[in-house]
Amino acid sequence: MASPVHPSDFKEVLIILGAAGVVVPLFHRLRVSPVLGFLLVGMAVGPSGLGALARQVSWLEAVTITNAASIGPIADLGVVMLLFMIGLELSLERLLLMRRLVFGLGSLHVVLTTAGLAAAAFALGQPPPAAVTLGLTLAMSSTAVVVQVLSEGKRLSSAAGRASIAVLLMQDLAVVPVLFGVAVLGTGPAAFGIAISQAAFAVGAVILVGRLSLRPLFRTVARTRSPELFMAACLLVVLGTGLATAVVGLSMTMGALIAGLLLAETEYRRQIEATVEPFKGLLIGVFLVSIGMSLDLAQIAAQPFIILAAALALVGGKLALTAILARAFGIPWAAGLQAGLLLGPGGEFSFVILAPAATLGLVSQDAADFALLLAALTMAAIPLLSIVGKRLTFSGAAKPMIDPAALPGPETTPRVVIAGFGRVGQMVAAMLEVHRVPYVALDSDPDEVAKQRARGKQVYYGDVTNIELVRHLQLDTARALVATMNDRNAVDELVTAARRERQDLLVIARARDEAHATHLYSVGVTDAVPETIEASLQLAEAVLVDVGIPMGPVIVSIHEKRAEIQRQVRASAPEAERRAVVRRRLREALLARGASDRAK
Repeated sequence: MASPVHPSDFKEVLIILGAAGVVVPLFHRLRVSPVLGFLLVGMAVGPSGLGALARQVSWLEAVTITNAASIGPIADLGVVMLLFMIGLELSLERLLLMRRLVFGLGSLHVVLTTAGLAAAAFALGQPPPAAVTLGLTLAMSSTAVVVQVLSEGKRLSSAAGRASIAVLLMQDLAVVPVLFGVAVLGTGPAAFGIAISQAAFAVGAVILVGRLSLRPLFRTVARTRSPELFMAACLLVVLGTGLATAVVGLSMTMGALIAGLLLAETEYRRQIEATVEPFKGLLIGVFLVSIGMSLDLAQIAAQPFIILAAALALVGGKLALTAILARAFGIPWAAGLQAGLLLGPGGEFSFVILAPAATLGLVSQDAADFALLLAALTMAAIPLLSIVGKRLTFSGAAKPMIDPAALPGPETTPRVVIAGFGRVGQMVAAMLEVHRVPYVALDSDPDEVAKQRARGKQVYYGDVTNIELVRHLQLDTARALVATMNDRNAVDELVTAARRERQDLLVIARARDEAHATHLYSVGVTDAVPETIEASLQLAEAVLVDVGIPMGPVIVSIHEKRAEIQRQVRASAPEAERRAVVRRRLREALLARGASDRAK
């Protein structure tokens, strides 16, 4: 007989799903950041919100979480997943592209901010180890919230966005030695050497095993063409590496970060990002709810002026330092101030660093609680600070950054996206290479992808019909999308999804025949190339040349015939032709506007 089900056993899950499925979409409709929605939900249902009234009002017990620790493991898993995704983004290519900003601006920002905050903590009576720990903790900004806010506002490629990302990348790199240091400093002098050796051995073992096994593992799973098994492999790697480092006394986040770094250089990176993204989004939402729950509203009400002054000092100090450093690296004042408003608040790493630091006695519990309150409170203000930053219209706010290292590169240059890298896709890529047009390609055959990667091609494994995966290839800035698959349904799905994402995108698709080309025009392609017609034209060209007709007139007649056939096909889909003209005009207007902005 099945055991009875108690609704209270699922209370936390239902509250989180309710926030994700009802409350956050409502905030999105009101054009309020979902980040703020999760934080406010945490504040409302937490022990210092409605949970404080649960004992007096019995029905509130069903919709509140009175014990914040009950969602702690899931919230911790959200941070682990975040660190894994950060590792995927920390590719060597990206770091080299932005090396001057990451290692110049980012390093100075981390060092000077830590020094300033540590000095302030020491002046307020904290011992040197605690002051340094608090300085390092509050120097970190919120990668999860800042990237989310920038992405929602389509500002990742702006001057402020690039400066913020550069600093966040350096902070993410700095987290590794900080977590390592916190893990070994609390062991005491006698065990320090042993702890260092164990940690180094564990990290080395994870890296070695990962390099030897991760690529073969994902290639084997990819051959099954099962999205469920691929998802299982992703979760296995995240949890497995996290637990491997946790067993030897390090944090799970460090293991997840290392796993992400190892997978960042493989052909499976993009598919992994698309697979893990939904999990990461929901788990980060749980983490944000837990941060909202950690805000002690009673303490804020008891010390409003002290907490407000500390929050203003934290944000204001980091804002001023960020703007000054950004200007020194050629970034306009307005963009520097916008970046400072985003980087000024504390971050999620405060919760990752301070919890073990307080447990090991490096920081007193009272100081840790106050720092966590400060970090959570300022994190909750990031969406509002972003709105303030967007209203900054000083001279130079829209100007590009002067720093050459921040100019578009392999990760950010508008590229042609090739969906399908069989014989047709490879030919398209070869011609793009001749004319030095950057591209990135996707294919669902893991063996073919491995072969092309060995030849130095920009090819990734993935399901080309997964629009979430295509988004990770910067579809919003792509020059064109070329669908070369021989699967008619796959081409139709990709074209339809891509057109929903971006109306002005150039979409060129491979078609089976005239009927398929007509259908593709009706769903939104810019150009459709029927295989049967192209084969016939090539055959006709060969015949004419072989019978002695000069090449020049032959090429002209072939081009004229191709244009005539295209007109006939489009005439079969007049509405598609009208939409194509509108899209071309829209694209031309956007390109002209971009050229005008660059000229200014």
